[in-house]
Amino acid sequence: MDRVQKAIILEDLKKKMVFLVGPRQVGKTWLAKNIAKDIPGSIYLNYDHMADRKIINNESWIESTQLVIFDEIHKMKNWKNYLKGIFDTKTKHLQMLVTGSARLDTFRKSGDSLAGRFFAHRLLPFSPAELTKTKSEIDLEQFMKRGGFPEPYLTSNDASARRWRLHYRDGLIRQDILDFERVHDFKALRLVFDLLRSRVGSPVSYSSISRDVGVSPNTVKKYIRIFQDLFIVFSVHPHSRNIARSIQKEPKIYFFDNGLVHGNEGAIFENFVAICLLKETMTRTDQLGYDYELCYLKTKEGKEVDFCITCDTKPEILIEAKKTRKDISSNLRYFSNKYNIPGIQIVQNLKHEFKSENIEVRRAKDYLETLFL
Repeated sequence: MDRVQKAIILEDLKKKMVFLVGPRQVGKTWLAKNIAKDIPGSIYLNYDHMADRKIINNESWIESTQLVIFDEIHKMKNWKNYLKGIFDTKTKHLQMLVTGSARLDTFRKSGDSLAGRFFAHRLLPFSPAELTKTKSEIDLEQFMKRGGFPEPYLTSNDASARRWRLHYRDGLIRQDILDFERVHDFKALRLVFDLLRSRVGSPVSYSSISRDVGVSPNTVKKYIRIFQDLFIVFSVHPHSRNIARSIQKEPKIYFFDNGLVHGNEGAIFENFVAICLLKETMTRTDQLGYDYELCYLKTKEGKEVDFCITCDTKPEILIEAKKTRKDISSNLRYFSNKYNIPGIQIVQNLKHEFKSENIEVRRAKDYLETLFL
């Protein structure tokens, strides 16, 4: 099954080099090799393989090569200057696709040696919108239980999905995190990870977690930053015109893998909606060039709406996620009326959709299928 982003990546490769980033095992290498099938004269080089590393160091691919795929190139010393040199001196017909672990996205943001030379595409787990565009079958309950990563979602049974997740979780913690940054208290990091799994959808209190784990609030922030840098979790901050104030307020933390969430069905459903909306904002930013962001709204009095999508910091739509409740949330109505912003209440189990003033109440599956990606 083709990933929907393939077509635009093929077009972007004709203009600049392309960075393909995203969570571990989300399908980056598979997509890169799938793209290579459409470009005759492609070569795939993985920096972890010694034979490939020699070709990379010597730049010894044949001159007629049309596409070079660099996988795990961020492990090479001075890799950004290396890619800059290749791009600035390459033949006109050579295209460059760079992919690897999630760390690539973190490293590419530091320094400006590659500025203006690449397009970035963030590959996230399957969503109802993506499966709709590829005419694939959509099972919302399966998304809730298995998450949207290709292997567990497409596997034939739940047991295989659970086995995949055990290996995936251990690989994230024992390999990726320890390889990414030196961590002195592995047990504390694991406790923070497990606590976050059970607090999805609630503003994170660094001081509360620090007391539970026995480390400082700054250490908790450090561990969560590592989880974010590795595409394990993502944060949703409260929207504020004052950006610095918004960042200081407590974020809500969600997992890219819906199957990692511990909690009631409402929290699992909210996490899944968050993934779909994040994918919406990231894809619109990557492909349309506007600055979309996923945030939430909250007043000093405690009125709160789950999600708000902004474009260039301007709120465009409010979204509330509900497992079964069909009557419109009073907080959603409050914010919609106060700021004259349309609202959507997404309900997982809903018989009849309806609209009241500026708010639509929609079946989750039907609404999520209509998103950009």
